[in-house]
Amino acid sequence: MSKTLSHVATLVCNPQAPILTEALAQRARAALANAAPVKWLDAEIAADIAFAPDDGFEIVEVETTLRAALDHAPVDIVVQPLEGRRKKLFVADMDSTIIGQECIDELADLVGLKTHVAAITERAMRGEIAFEPALRERVALLAGLAADVPDKVIAERITITPGAKALVRTMRAHGAYTALVSGGFTVFTSRIAATVGFDENRANRLVVENDKFAGRVEEPILGAEAKLSSIIEMRDARGLSKLETLAAGDGANDLPMLREAGLGAAFRAKPAVAAAADARIDHADLTALLYAQGFSRVEFVE
Repeated sequence: MSKTLSHVATLVCNPQAPILTEALAQRARAALANAAPVKWLDAEIAADIAFAPDDGFEIVEVETTLRAALDHAPVDIVVQPLEGRRKKLFVADMDSTIIGQECIDELADLVGLKTHVAAITERAMRGEIAFEPALRERVALLAGLAADVPDKVIAERITITPGAKALVRTMRAHGAYTALVSGGFTVFTSRIAATVGFDENRANRLVVENDKFAGRVEEPILGAEAKLSSIIEMRDARGLSKLETLAAGDGANDLPMLREAGLGAAFRAKPAVAAAADARIDHADLTALLYAQGFSRVEFVE
């Protein structure tokens, strides 16, 4: 092969529905310029195809070509440079990313306001309304709720997203620093971070008075700008380049953080977020972000 392999296309499907056949992988390879043989990271689930793109190519165009070659099968496609794909810092959103729920919606359900609050949450995550005032409005509705309620919510309503523990623990085992940075609340992030295995967590603090939520959140609110400043601060503190960082999230308040990362991944995200991110994971679980870094299944730390 005359041209140097500089990029890689990673194909990943849902591990619970392994449909990435050899035939599909070969169709993807045929659609790439100067492609190397398919390298399987996990049989029928994940594969790498290194390639040497033609001059003037665009990653988005390559992804579009590959999706068409696969007849839009439920396979996630991550195209990126080969150099620097193993990351040394991972910053993740919590709600609807590391966990499957929106914590504030579950709290609101306990006071009979889930439908109302969830509608506000959805609009904020889509970027239709500003995050900070929307959070204050929703928190005000929680006034009077017992401060120990989050324990019950976590035990009965919160589920860890498949692949989250393997993602965080594998990256840490290979020397990466991991942080959970959320526009939610520390009463949740502290517990979720410990369960999943993150090094650090940051979130908003709910004001408690007489063992009840006061309906206020401590200022300043951790929103999009705080998420952005967090990834920059953590990166700079470790002397890392932008290329060495990975971020994952699903909402509009994650976008600045995703754009600042070397690889910003939209995980089952709102349409505007998925369209703007470097990579979109719509079908696979969070282990897709390990495969995207070139890890094979046998390297995972569960």
